Amino acid sequence: MNEPQNPTPPAADTAAAPLTAEQIEQLRTQAAQAAEHYDRLLRLTADFDNFKKRAARERDETRRAAIEGVLTKFLPVLDNFDMALAATDQANASVETLKVGITMIHSQLRQVFGDSGVEAVDALGQSFDPAIHEAVSQKETTEAPDGQVVQQLRKGYRLKDKLLRPATVVVAKSPAANPAQS
Repeated sequence: MNEPQNPTPPAADTAAAPLTAEQIEQLRTQAAQAAEHYDRLLRLTADFDNFKKRAARERDETRRAAIEGVLTKFLPVLDNFDMALAATDQANASVETLKVGITMIHSQLRQVFGDSGVEAVDALGQSFDPAIHEAVSQKETTEAPDGQVVQQLRKGYRLKDKLLRPATVVVAKSPAANPAQS
């Protein structure tokens, strides 16, 4: 490695004096080092920019592949819905046959969600939890303890530990004391 350079400039009175061969060589060495460092900085900057672009491209490709995988699982469900709709136009289609077909499609759809890690939030009979339930009203009742879910209006869903949608519920409330009975 080169010897440490003296960072202090020459005194003002020596600035007018001609440079020695040693000083000129020292300046050339410093200029070469500066050029080398600048070139290195440019290469590192270009490498980092390329890395950022490559990482963004890979992230987009991974996201696209994940979406394609999920959507591919839904295509058979869509096909079955199309067949069910076509069956409604047939003269010999019975309500019972359509019900069986729709039940099968529902089961297939639940299977796709289950395979993707989505599970329903079962709220009925549970204590109200604002982290996973959305209360839209309260119902006065003596048949359930205060704060218990007595009706589920819409199911909630979670993907592993992340809540996708809270369950919409009605929560039990103790009946108010009737002043007329006092």
